[in-house]
Amino acid sequence: MSADDLQALRADTEAAIATAADLRTLDAVRVAVLGRNGTLTGLLKGLGAVAPELRKERGAAVNRVKAVIEAALDARRAVLEAASLDTRLAAERVDVTLPPRPQAPGTAAEGGIHPISRTIEELTAIFGAMGFAVVEGPDIESDWHNFGALNIPDHHPARQDQDTFYLPGRDAEGHQIVLRTQTSPLQVRTMLGQEPPIRIIAPGRTWRADHDATHSPMFHQVEGLVIDRGITLAHLKGCLVDFLRSFFGISDLPVRFRASYFPFTEPSMEVDIGWNRKTGELGKGSDWLEILGSGMVHAKVLANAGLDPREWQGFAFGMGIERITMLKHGMNDLRPFYEADLRWLKHYAADPLAPPSLAEGI
Repeated sequence: MSADDLQALRADTEAAIATAADLRTLDAVRVAVLGRNGTLTGLLKGLGAVAPELRKERGAAVNRVKAVIEAALDARRAVLEAASLDTRLAAERVDVTLPPRPQAPGTAAEGGIHPISRTIEELTAIFGAMGFAVVEGPDIESDWHNFGALNIPDHHPARQDQDTFYLPGRDAEGHQIVLRTQTSPLQVRTMLGQEPPIRIIAPGRTWRADHDATHSPMFHQVEGLVIDRGITLAHLKGCLVDFLRSFFGISDLPVRFRASYFPFTEPSMEVDIGWNRKTGELGKGSDWLEILGSGMVHAKVLANAGLDPREWQGFAFGMGIERITMLKHGMNDLRPFYEADLRWLKHYAADPLAPPSLAEGI
């Protein structure tokens, strides 16, 4: 191939590169010229047949053309890749400024109240009408507030690693640190920081190492505490019966108290409500369903909080918020509470413009 033919090959190749409309066409040009069987590659392979005195000059000329073509290919490839990326970005762009899909008033999309939050509001309304105040406290507790002050001994299963989330380090008093397994520590903190009489509820998050269809590592509880002079089991029974009948909206809901054991109360009682095991209907049938635990505050717990058990008496109770929510709304699985499924939330969300009211019925 003469020098003129070589320059013609260069000009034709540069023209083909400049007019390549996409990366596939550009790669076809590259293969035709620089591929294993390409025109320029053939010239390089044929240098061995050129006369020795011309080989050096011819080889340099072919390599110069090759360098020019490679540079042109790289420049055109960069342009085509940028154009391809711009096309993809334009096609795949999501306009985050679009208005939301229309939803019915009061649904989750318009700020509907999550069932757990709604239940806490209802608890607050009912117990607030009985004179209870709502208290809050730290989610990370010392094991003394969470266990020791509540008369829970070292050998109790709840103190084991497989049941409790322990954290590294200790507090200023040298106690181990745990994610609270109950909101009962707020009872201790209230008794330590407030003079009786005391009447509080403590709703909040708690943690235990458990997970299945009816248990979650994180869940919600509400604990209640009353401390005063002359408090008896009759006060406890009246308080809980009124609460359960108000919350479930069944004025004649059967309520049963059974003797039980809790380290922080004495005597202790499980509280059952009437239901139908076959249909799941509350207040019907001859079956009983455990709903919460309760009892008279143990003398050791009062003493640990700096109160004289001979002067002050009290009762305490506790229940799972998810559990009573599931019973009230006929739910059979705990996990959807935390899965952020909009279909589920739309179905169970409460209207944010209709707060719970005892006058209108919870």
